Amino acid sequence: MMKPIPFSNLLPGLFFLLISMPVFAQPLSTLRGKNFNNINLEVSLKPFKKNDKAYIREVAKEMFVQWHSLLRHADTVSVMLWTGDGSEILDYKGTPNQPLEWAKYMGNPNTSHAVGSGPKELSIHERAYLYLENPPNFTYNDLKFIVRTLKEEGVKVTGKPVRVGETFDPGPEFAKSDFKYKKHREILGGSAMGHNTMVSCYSVLNADSESYAGFPKGIPANTPFGTFLGRQSRHFLKDMGFDFLWLSNGFGYGVEGWSSTGAIFDGKGFDQAKLAATKSKISDFWKYFRTECPDIQIQTRGTNLSAGTDLARDGVDLKSIYKDKNILPPPNSPWAALDGDFGLEMVGYMSRMAELPDERYLFRYYTHDPWWLNSPWLDRYGREPHDIYLPMSVSRINKKGEIKLPSHLSLLSIDDSYGNMPTQVPDEVTPNILKSRYDAPTAPGPLVWVYPFDEYHDWAYRYKDRLPEIYYGDWLIRQAINNGFPLNTVISTGSFQDVLKDKPAFFRESVLVTIVPEAGSSLEKALIQFVKNGGKIIIYGPADHAGKDFLDMLNLKNVKPLEGDFKLYSNYAGDILQSRYPDIIRHSALFSGGGVATRVNNTQDQSTTILARMTQSEESRDVLWTRELPEWNGGKVVYIRGTNSSTFNGGKLLHPDDPSQLFTGPLLMRYVLSEFGINCVIQKEDPSVKNPVLTVSRSNNAFMFSGYNPNSTITSRFKFPQGAPLLLGLETKLDKGNSVYTLPTSWSRECRIFVEQNDGIVSYKELHSGEKGIDKRFQVSGLKNGTVRIYAAEGITEDKFNAYVNAGYPWKTGRVTVRKGDEKLGNHFVVENITGTLVVSW
Repeated sequence: MMKPIPFSNLLPGLFFLLISMPVFAQPLSTLRGKNFNNINLEVSLKPFKKNDKAYIREVAKEMFVQWHSLLRHADTVSVMLWTGDGSEILDYKGTPNQPLEWAKYMGNPNTSHAVGSGPKELSIHERAYLYLENPPNFTYNDLKFIVRTLKEEGVKVTGKPVRVGETFDPGPEFAKSDFKYKKHREILGGSAMGHNTMVSCYSVLNADSESYAGFPKGIPANTPFGTFLGRQSRHFLKDMGFDFLWLSNGFGYGVEGWSSTGAIFDGKGFDQAKLAATKSKISDFWKYFRTECPDIQIQTRGTNLSAGTDLARDGVDLKSIYKDKNILPPPNSPWAALDGDFGLEMVGYMSRMAELPDERYLFRYYTHDPWWLNSPWLDRYGREPHDIYLPMSVSRINKKGEIKLPSHLSLLSIDDSYGNMPTQVPDEVTPNILKSRYDAPTAPGPLVWVYPFDEYHDWAYRYKDRLPEIYYGDWLIRQAINNGFPLNTVISTGSFQDVLKDKPAFFRESVLVTIVPEAGSSLEKALIQFVKNGGKIIIYGPADHAGKDFLDMLNLKNVKPLEGDFKLYSNYAGDILQSRYPDIIRHSALFSGGGVATRVNNTQDQSTTILARMTQSEESRDVLWTRELPEWNGGKVVYIRGTNSSTFNGGKLLHPDDPSQLFTGPLLMRYVLSEFGINCVIQKEDPSVKNPVLTVSRSNNAFMFSGYNPNSTITSRFKFPQGAPLLLGLETKLDKGNSVYTLPTSWSRECRIFVEQNDGIVSYKELHSGEKGIDKRFQVSGLKNGTVRIYAAEGITEDKFNAYVNAGYPWKTGRVTVRKGDEKLGNHFVVENITGTLVVSW
């Protein structure tokens, strides 16, 4: 008979078992089916302030513990190491004890000034400092240990698969690089951080007799950089234990990742002759790289711009790049934190997700910067989550009519420039990301961008004169979004046609926004049929290549193109200003897809209403009008020629015209929404006050309003076809049927209730359930003979919906009859002639 084992002897084993168990092997709750496929923690080596195995292990554990409230909502967890600038790949010899040059600096270590030296007045872009007085030294073997330790500690904390990735950056940031800036300057091309400072993906290497892991006998002359990087990556990634490679700052997407100019467009004109050769060079890079490194997953940063703009200015053929099915497409740019250009961020994000290699795409959020002495969450954003709420309200629609959300989330980065990981940041950022994910879109928004992904890639090569049009289209939408145009749902033209065939009513509640289609194209036929079947659409851009049927539908004719300064005459209700917008508008043909050549063809047509006209000397051009015919079953089309209202002044991006001197053309896109019953009007001091950015998405049948107010003195006025939208938790003083709100810098509010009422102070609050079988209860007070439309959660039927007037707990009196609302306005209930307080529940 065995003697019993004393309990005290079991304690060490039990203790080891407990600390080895995952914090949560299975999440007890999920994001209502909206879990991320992968959450990626980006980090430099700076937190490993000592080259000590026990210390490294403890730091690795802390990384996952800090973010565990977010990581529980992922299927897989990744860590992306900003080891250096990527030269650790280029320099790798295959020797474990080879010293590792790593990103131990603050600022730019590849200038003419030695690290920590130079005049005091030099900026950190002109020199670098060590982040610690005596940073540790690492070898490649130490890096291998760090990668293995991250995987081991990550599994212990999360209970999930953990992957670790490496990074390659084409520029001079992060770490010293003799390879780029001394030995092989022939690979430099771009000028994003000074002339010839960025590695060109399609460069060619000179001969080099030094031994490298993939080239033990040296680099032969004329070796494509893609070949060298691919072979070096295959050896380095495998030896170190990395699972994926991130290509940073536009690498693989042309040469100029941050500029509105490039290999094709120099700010003065488009060199069409270079387009095919530039496309071939970029395609060759990917071919050469994949020949040497075929299996590793590639994740990409992409550029700061959009698909159409990149194609027209720098020859970036995204359609060709997306043929690689093991590539994760570029995310939203983090530069909105630096320049406040949320329109450019949103347009870049949506245009690149319109079509994808598969259904995966990435949302990236800028928490810290490990190199440039800023922590965006704490300083650039001022702890305001607008760069979470706005891009996370974006969704794409695939060809099956499914709403697709970002499958991947990446956090740049979890450490700051001093190698610290302040817990304040994950503690404050996590709730905002989770709120946005819980509220993520489940249906098309009120506006849907039908993006010409295929058309742009076709037109660029088939025509000799359409690069300006391709370049212009995305800039127009960028400017419109920056001026309050609430666009945040995208579908490609090809997927749109597929969805329309299978689900004709899919876009019943939305207004489509798209370009003038090619004459005789399937898109032309689909758009015409959509309007004739009752659809609503905004068409923008030049109509030089339009077909007769589409021109007839628009009642449009093309005449002699004009450019320059015009007097703008309009017939619309615009924003409310103490000093008005200028009535002079400047139209540059180069930046606006050609001159203004559009006129209404039949001015006697009773179904056409001209809303804006531009005049110059004795000439005039119609630039905004609507048309609707009785036989279109409620269908309506708006045509807006559009003016970019931006010029190139030698900087990185096109510079918007001064709104105090010239009218901002893209404002017309927001103003014309009133033709579809949507008023989004701004009240502000004068034209120089920046307009807010607004998104409106649909989640579980609710309307989610989110915004960024660069100036918090502005007032927003809203009115939809359903009535004045009420933002949950707030009061509004109705004005002529509009809800009026003065909102903070960043905000996101649910709206399930609209009211038709001319004036009065109306309050919209959520109440507790207090009743078995009731999930939600809301109260609207301040009603005066109002009509109220309620958008209950999806799946709620009339027998599960309750409405009470001027009643209270226990809800035994005051019940009123409700009816289903007009299906053209979506799934909702209506109660009419209500005075006092209305409570609804389900």
